[in-house]
Amino acid sequence: MDARTRQSEILTLLQQQERVEVDALASRFDVSSQTIRTDLRELSERGLLSRVHGGAVRLSSAASRDYTERRKLNGLAKEKMGVLAAELIPENCSVTLNIGTSTEQVARALAGHQGLTVLSNNINIISMLMDSRNQELILVGGAVRPSDGAIVGEDAVEFISRYKTDFAIIGASALDEDGAILDHDAREVSVARAILKNARTRILVCDGSKFERSAPVRICAVSDLDVLITDRAPPAAFAKVAKAAGTRILVTGETERTETESRKHDTE
Repeated sequence: MDARTRQSEILTLLQQQERVEVDALASRFDVSSQTIRTDLRELSERGLLSRVHGGAVRLSSAASRDYTERRKLNGLAKEKMGVLAAELIPENCSVTLNIGTSTEQVARALAGHQGLTVLSNNINIISMLMDSRNQELILVGGAVRPSDGAIVGEDAVEFISRYKTDFAIIGASALDEDGAILDHDAREVSVARAILKNARTRILVCDGSKFERSAPVRICAVSDLDVLITDRAPPAAFAKVAKAAGTRILVTGETERTETESRKHDTE
């Protein structure tokens, strides 16, 4: 069986079930696991499925997971990342945040900041900051995606291009070991790119589970970021690319340990 036929059958399987596993496919087609991984990578690059750890899922399953459910995933980790990100943002500055459950946690941690101008295409973020009287809130204009309150599309991109903020804080659906920052919706990616382009300092907030996932649309490379905030050490290959680019990686647990050790040293 040639690669094209095998890949076609993999897609047929994904129409019948939400997930396929590398080992099971290798046994089914009597080929090596590496051959199946190559098939899945090629199909993912064509935007036909989404790679996950150990296999692949239907693209619709990865992209359309209920937003409320996504809020619950790694909730404590996201909260800690939000606090760490907020510590990088001084008062009396401007910041843009995009759609995402991690960026919502950043916004929550920023609620006590004074003199902020907050620009966002995330209706949820603007709503949660409404009681922050010492902040100016700007909701990006454009078409609203009902599933999660995101404002996406070309109108949103044009709106964002009118501004130049001090900080951009974005989330993403997947991180590749080669340093690629990825997402599912091309319209959402266009907005994220505009946010990064029109900011002086660019921060990505992404929990470590995103290294186990894949998405077909590239937002940027890790070299385009100033800071990555995550909850666990990234794969060595990714860390190497980030280091070469001068991108700082801040890991919540490591940051907490460093601060504890520093306080201990001060008291000795």
